[in-house]
Amino acid sequence: MAQVQSIVDELEIYKTELSHELSRILDYWIKCTIDEANGGFVGRIDSDNHVIAGSPKGSVLNARILWSFSAAYNLDKNEAYLKYADRAYQYITDHFIDKEHGGVYWTVDYKGNPLDTKKQVYAIAFTIYALSEYYIASGNKEAKTLSVLLYHTLLKHSYDTVKTGYFEAFTRDWQPISDLRLSAKDANEKKTMNTHLHVLEAYTNLYRIWPDDGLKAQIVTLINNFTDHIIDSETNHLVLFFDENWSRKSTTVSYGHDIEATWLLQEAAIAIDDQPLIDKIKQLNIGITEATLEGLDTDGGLWYEYEPASNHLIKEKHWWPQAEAMIGFYNTWQITGDDKYLHLSKKNWEFVKSHIIDTKNGEWVWGINDKGGLMPGEDKVGLWKCPYHNSRACIEIISRISG
Repeated sequence: MAQVQSIVDELEIYKTELSHELSRILDYWIKCTIDEANGGFVGRIDSDNHVIAGSPKGSVLNARILWSFSAAYNLDKNEAYLKYADRAYQYITDHFIDKEHGGVYWTVDYKGNPLDTKKQVYAIAFTIYALSEYYIASGNKEAKTLSVLLYHTLLKHSYDTVKTGYFEAFTRDWQPISDLRLSAKDANEKKTMNTHLHVLEAYTNLYRIWPDDGLKAQIVTLINNFTDHIIDSETNHLVLFFDENWSRKSTTVSYGHDIEATWLLQEAAIAIDDQPLIDKIKQLNIGITEATLEGLDTDGGLWYEYEPASNHLIKEKHWWPQAEAMIGFYNTWQITGDDKYLHLSKKNWEFVKSHIIDTKNGEWVWGINDKGGLMPGEDKVGLWKCPYHNSRACIEIISRISG
């Protein structure tokens, strides 16, 4: 009984701390990122917390802002959060939606004019994800209609009807494009783990507001893409890049994506209420979680990537793998009842508190390097530095503890 009470007490402390941190994160975005001159939210803030005027605005950043404020409102009904969700929604619909060719622009300039007009499936997936969450928060039927429209747009232009899966990117009018990459560090391949994971995440959230049979079938197919192609059955790590025929094109291990996939795959199976699939994914999750432990440092932080071919470990600890580790380890504790996973989740949170939270300016820093110092020159806010991973970690664990 004493041990059970100890766990209950630990969870209450964890929940209280994460509730406080969620407020801190969103307060930062309210106080520091509103673009009063040009609408919406600023495009970039540097590591010294200076707004970089004239910076482009990214579709991923804005979709993640919309999701974060919507999800936070859905958690505690704070009207301020809905207000900023409304602001993000309006900016996305006014400036990022391509009303001529469908989909969303990758970036707009600081005034909201189309800049990089390529169609990156990853960005469209995040827009679907965010619009679905916003519909739950606001009841705005136009948001639901738009999320369904974007789903059909992806099916029409990106879905591989022969081999299944989704092709990575296109020109503005959905023609083939030579550079398919999300970022300069990525391989230039036609199918990626990262995009499929977030299409699955988007479809899961869309299914909650629109339980369509065709959408359910797509979710099942996406889960099968992971079990058949993306999860390496020998190592339990995720393969990151593929050609159009699902032939592997990389060996790099991304520890953050490994642990993120565990709970997102399970969430998808639960959303469509497929018990055999839920049971299958739960078992896979344990193996992937154990494989992720290879990337844990003794301080509880999760390293970035490992390249087996050269035995090279990138010992940076970026903010987002820590957030995913907090959720993923907690989820595996819920699956197994093994307290070691709960302690790993909480130890990672202790690492975040000590090294990742910016106690001076707010929000989380990009990460720390292999010497334990701050990674220099990285964004506090930017195309990739968003309130999504960290706010979601808080929201997920608060919700799970609350039951």
